[in-house]
Amino acid sequence: MLKLKFFFIVILLINFLTGCQTIKEKTDAIIEKENQKLTKYIGKSSDILKMDLGKPDEDFKNEKGNLVFVYNTKKYGIPCERRFEIDFNYIVIGFVSNGCF
Repeated sequence: MLKLKFFFIVILLINFLTGCQTIKEKTDAIIEKENQKLTKYIGKSSDILKMDLGKPDEDFKNEKGNLVFVYNTKKYGIPCERRFEIDFNYIVIGFVSNGCF
């Protein structure tokens, strides 16, 4: 009887650990897809960014003096923020995406 309990506990632990790995793989795939989508704006004009994503919800100059466009959305009640850094020539030089999938 003790061996049977041990066997079931081991099976449950294995199932739990593989389930966590599957969730991590799916999350990583979603993040990778988001990064690929936003990477296409690197090196492009900020006008192209605005044509595709619309007027930013917020814009400001960061500590380096570069312009930052902030786009906020919600999906399934989860907030998503995308920030694009734009240099003095109005070229997108970087982005950060938080909570977006």
